[in-house]
Amino acid sequence: MTAPRSFRAIGIILLLWNLMGVAAFIIQYTADLDQLAKTDPYTANIFAAMPVWAWAAYAVAVGAGTLGATLLLLRKDAAAPLFLLSIVAVIVQFGYSFIHTDLLAVKGITAAIFPAVILIIAIFQWRYARSLIAKGILR
Repeated sequence: MTAPRSFRAIGIILLLWNLMGVAAFIIQYTADLDQLAKTDPYTANIFAAMPVWAWAAYAVAVGAGTLGATLLLLRKDAAAPLFLLSIVAVIVQFGYSFIHTDLLAVKGITAAIFPAVILIIAIFQWRYARSLIAKGILR
């Protein structure tokens, strides 16, 4: 089946979005916490206290999303379960941030805006891949 005209553009945008997530993970995971503490001591403390399982969820979220976007562009139906895995990992990672820290109390409700956008895009990716599978575009 022929892909819609928007397929390649959406796929490239999703791949770039996920690659930005990988870059953000690397920057945050390797951040010089002493240097960060000079400008944002709260965030430095959050990163220092973040458990391995939360960092792993973050890595899985961006890794599965990036692999999913790559497979989407290659028209492989394995993109959908990878996007679903990314959603679950996003929920776990941000669940830690909002349940196990005082992030909202310190930074306010606006701290939830970008995580909400991330979750919405993750859900979009999964639903988009599923719709392409239903149309026979991903196999």
